Amino acid sequence: MTLPFWCLFVSAILIYATKVPLAMAMAKSPGGYDNKMPRDQQAKLEGWGKRAAAAHANGFEAFGIFAASVFVAHLGHGSEKWSGILAMGFVASRTVYPVLYIANIHVARSTVWTIGLACAGGLFLLPAFS
Repeated sequence: MTLPFWCLFVSAILIYATKVPLAMAMAKSPGGYDNKMPRDQQAKLEGWGKRAAAAHANGFEAFGIFAASVFVAHLGHGSEKWSGILAMGFVASRTVYPVLYIANIHVARSTVWTIGLACAGGLFLLPAFS
């Protein structure tokens, strides 16, 4: 399995790892974690809990473009070296992103988001330059 495919696997895991702080915020809500209506409860969160919910949702949003870009780079015979570098860059950005989001460090968060998007975009374009 190639490094970008491993990064795809790690990226998928990171989506669910962001559920941990979200679940913690939900558990601290009045009445505890609402397993019957979790999305309703998440909509009522404030502060860091609300940011944790947004970071979790953003993981799902970013995953699709990254997954497609990994396959485009692979099927288009993009440079293995650059595919690995760009895929690791995406994973690194997606590892830091939720931490910055929950901590409310918005400028750094947006910068890291842009880096991740650029890595995915680079993967899409890689076959054209290989």
